[in-house]
Amino acid sequence: MAEAFNDLALPAARAERYAAVAEEIAAVLDGEPNVTARMATVASMLANSFDHYFWTGFYVVDPERPNELVVGPYQGTLGCQRIAFGRGVCGTAAQTGRTQLVADVHAFPGHIACDSRSQSEIVVPVHGPDGRLIAVFDVDSAEPAAFDAVDQAWLERILATTFG
Repeated sequence: MAEAFNDLALPAARAERYAAVAEEIAAVLDGEPNVTARMATVASMLANSFDHYFWTGFYVVDPERPNELVVGPYQGTLGCQRIAFGRGVCGTAAQTGRTQLVADVHAFPGHIACDSRSQSEIVVPVHGPDGRLIAVFDVDSAEPAAFDAVDQAWLERILATTFG
C-alpha cells in the first residue's frame, strides 16, 4: 500500500485518503511561494499516496509558446517533452479548460502514448491566482478505468487550493 509521509497511516477509502493527503499537502506548502516547489511537492505526495497512480505530474504552459505545454515536475517514467494544446488528453484539458477523465486511453482520439503501459488517465487544468491556465496535472494508471468522480473532485480541489 502506498504511504505518503513518514509514519502517517493513510485511510484505505479513497475519499478519506484524499482528504488526509490534501491536509498534509497544505501543511507542507504553508508559506512556500515558489510554483515549481509547490508542483514538485504535490506530484511527489500524491504519487506516493495512491497505488493506482502510475505517472503523476505537471505539464506547464510554456511562456514562450503559449499554446504549448512543456513537461514540469513529475514522478514516474520518462514523460513527453512537449504537448500542443488540443493534442491528446493533456492538450485537450489545456485547450478546453476542463478535466479529462479517460477510462481507456486507447479509445481517446489522438491519445499520445508516452508510456505504453498507461491504460487510463485523468488530467486537471491548473489555474493561477489570476485565473489563467498555468499547467495541467496529469495522472496515468496502468489499470483500465482507474479514476472516477472521487479522484476528479479531490484533485480539482487540491489543485485549486494549492495554485488558485
